[in-house]
Amino acid sequence: MIYTEWTKKAMKLSFEAHKDQVDKSGLPYIFHPFHLAEQMKSEETVIVALLHDVVEDTEYTLQDIAGMGFSQQVLDALALMTHEKAVPYMDYVERLKENPIAKTVKLADLRHNSDLSRLDTVDEKTLARIEKYKQAIAKLTE
Repeated sequence: MIYTEWTKKAMKLSFEAHKDQVDKSGLPYIFHPFHLAEQMKSEETVIVALLHDVVEDTEYTLQDIAGMGFSQQVLDALALMTHEKAVPYMDYVERLKENPIAKTVKLADLRHNSDLSRLDTVDEKTLARIEKYKQAIAKLTE
């Protein structure tokens, strides 16, 4: 993890935003963005990893995050990382390719979300989701 004024601010925001959430196994959700952030190599990718699900999964908006002073690079990547339900998933993934920060974080996100050892049970729905993630990884790495 890279510790700067901005990554610390992102850590606090991520923790606050996800504090009452749990993942599919009932573990605190915050472990997921922290896991991704630990893999990142730049200040911007650490911040985006920490905040990648904040807009999509909490009450915070992109405007809220912008108002906190995060850079335009971070805001652009977060905007791309936020999947709008009306946009087909693979179209969403395709757009991520244009932004190196978003692409790097999304690949780490997909790989972590594909780790079946994180789950207590694996059913057909899970396997279908993992297959979708494999296709997304292929699209981002082609």
